[in-house]
Amino acid sequence: MTANKWIWVDAAAKRDDAAREISRAPVIGLDTEYDSFRYFRERLCLLQVNSGEKSYVFDPLDSLDFSFLGDVFYHPDKVKVIHAGDNDIRILKRDYGFSFRNVFDTHRAAALLGRKELSLAALIRHYFQAGFEKQKKLQRSRWENRPLSEKQLRYAVQDTFYLIGLYVKLREELARAGLLDAAAAIFAEIAAVTWQEKTMNNLGHRHIHGYDSLSPAEQERLKCLYRWRFHKAKSSNRAVFMVCTDQELLRLAQASPPSSLDDLVACGLSRSKVQRYGSEFLDILNLTIAE
Repeated sequence: MTANKWIWVDAAAKRDDAAREISRAPVIGLDTEYDSFRYFRERLCLLQVNSGEKSYVFDPLDSLDFSFLGDVFYHPDKVKVIHAGDNDIRILKRDYGFSFRNVFDTHRAAALLGRKELSLAALIRHYFQAGFEKQKKLQRSRWENRPLSEKQLRYAVQDTFYLIGLYVKLREELARAGLLDAAAAIFAEIAAVTWQEKTMNNLGHRHIHGYDSLSPAEQERLKCLYRWRFHKAKSSNRAVFMVCTDQELLRLAQASPPSSLDDLVACGLSRSKVQRYGSEFLDILNLTIAE
């Protein structure tokens, strides 16, 4: 992998060059980086498109317009190659209103062919005898922070370097096995996926470890806290565990009725969480006690 094989698209001139090359490519590789760990709704942070010549990296957090990709993604004669890319498609539809046709998913193609190891790294090793490993630390790095490091950018583009080659090999195998029609039906389903908002499990509080040891009154407090947490996570677009962990909710439900913010700190909450949510905790707990 050499440095001149990918371009960070951060100016209109680069975007226009990318548009010309991507728009005339018959097959493109597509990948994204998004954070689903720290946010209630996945946050799209990067979009990588390989034209067969080089990979272009687009920044969804910048103001640069790359709406030209909508025509590319929907073009019936251009193949869009992804790997286990259902969520990529969902998020791109959600954030940009893009529609997709003629998708080829290397993960699903390999599964249809009966391969047991379906990770992108395993497929690349098998078909190209190339070393390729995904680093978990980079996978969960702060993709929304700018500037991105050289390691992050290389991690982001490495997937797309192999997708078109994998498409060629897997499509040949599907054709030999008489599975092209079956694959096309699967890929059409993938192209049609839509993003759905997370919904609350109304009985989810019962699955928190320690629930069965609570009194009925404490169980009711836990239920109210659990529901509050879901709605707070949704409204602030923070992962639920970042609002409050299960065990923090449990301790609040078990504690003697708190009357002050200091009482909440004594329950084991950090001062930052007490400062952010303390008055809401007191309102919930006092209300459930009064009832």
